[in-house]
Amino acid sequence: MSVTWEELGWERLAAGVGRCRLPVWDCTVGLVVGAGAALVIDAGSSLAEGARVRAGAQELAGHRVTHLALTHPHFDHVFGAGAFAGAELYGAVGIDTAYSHTGREELRTDAVRHGLDAGPADEAVASLTPPRHHVSGEWTLDLGGGRQVLLANVGPGHTAHDLAVLVPGDPEVVFCGDLVEESGEPQAGADAVPTHWPAALDRLLDLGGEDALYVPGHGAVVDAEFVRAQRNALARRFGVS
Repeated sequence: MSVTWEELGWERLAAGVGRCRLPVWDCTVGLVVGAGAALVIDAGSSLAEGARVRAGAQELAGHRVTHLALTHPHFDHVFGAGAFAGAELYGAVGIDTAYSHTGREELRTDAVRHGLDAGPADEAVASLTPPRHHVSGEWTLDLGGGRQVLLANVGPGHTAHDLAVLVPGDPEVVFCGDLVEESGEPQAGADAVPTHWPAALDRLLDLGGEDALYVPGHGAVVDAEFVRAQRNALARRFGVS
């Protein structure tokens, strides 16, 4: 008897599409299941968490995770990536700067400052491997069985390297990374590009349309109206149109 999404702590959003809200930082990871292939979106905040995500995703998919897409290079989204050995890794073009010596040190510092123990942080940093595939515009993945997924470089905004994932269907599902946050105010750190953030959200709305489900990097799934309201609030906050 097959296990359900809910039994494994995942939320089913559409046929073969779901997400899981991870503990501590409430980071969302996504899963898209194809025929013999599966895409995970973001990897969690440590190797142990990434391994749990991969195990759950593979149980739901019924086969191994073949692809991993990183929405942006922050520790709570990328530190689990080392647990996905053998998966094809995707990120926005330019994300390699986060894998430089300086970038790795900044990720480790940020992780420890937010409460990750030094040991798991060091382990995750040592396992980081730059994405093999760099998305500069849009990239279509064929996961088999008629399942296609669009990776779109929609940034900069929350960071200089923001990647969104559109899953066509009924409904369409857009994984937004931290360009959209529901459980708190959008976070604009030192690596944010706030003057471009509203345009990135315009791009998300163009991709998904009015009836899509929008999956924030943190928090509950939202609709187009929520994304538009957050876009307008960011435009006011940063003095852009």
